[in-house]
Amino acid sequence: MNVALVLAGGVGNRMGQNIPKQFINVNDKPVIIYTLEGFQKHPEIDAIMVVCLNGWHDILRAYARQYNISKLRWVVAGGASGQESIRNGIFALEGKCQEDDIVVIHDGIRPMIDEEVLSDVIITAKMYGNGISSLPYNEQMFIKSDNQTTHQYIPRETLRRVMTPQAYHFGKLLWAYRKAFKENIGISGSSYTNTMMVDLGETLYFAKGSNKNIKITTAEDLDLFKAMLMTKRSSWLK
Repeated sequence: MNVALVLAGGVGNRMGQNIPKQFINVNDKPVIIYTLEGFQKHPEIDAIMVVCLNGWHDILRAYARQYNISKLRWVVAGGASGQESIRNGIFALEGKCQEDDIVVIHDGIRPMIDEEVLSDVIITAKMYGNGISSLPYNEQMFIKSDNQTTHQYIPRETLRRVMTPQAYHFGKLLWAYRKAFKENIGISGSSYTNTMMVDLGETLYFAKGSNKNIKITTAEDLDLFKAMLMTKRSSWLK
């Protein structure tokens, strides 16, 4: 079984709106529904779990019924941090997933999920135990000496930028989150599943990524998402 674990537990302070960013309407449809539709339509996704902000569970279920997200099977409460929210989702899947089942972790505020990217993440995870959506880094990266100066750079050929979706065997996730929270490894600050796995000594495997896979955190990101929904690729482009 392949399960999508979608994170929708954020408050969205940077967006500056009165409702969480994942529930903001774009063209009369909440952002979270665009995300869930990507998993609903994908033939390899069997079930969806959403880790949702408290007080919004019933609203999420109502939207899921309205937009025919029939694969949504579980809604669980988020935590005080992203890592706590993922942990809550993983622990809630215990008894529902087998060790070799694939769990695809994805940010609910990344609504432009690509079918090919999702397929490759799942394939990579089945082959190696995990698959991390990633892209080459095309900008120059410098290490700052202070706020104004630098004398050192990182060759961009050595870098990959990673994002969600990320896929893992369920058994490995369950082991990792138990160990990480028991021993306080890789769960603080901006830590995520991928960084936690590296902190636990695991090797990660890169899968395909997409530049369209934007994360909506600011009002400017929302404008970009609206523009992307209206844009069609020119027929002459490969």
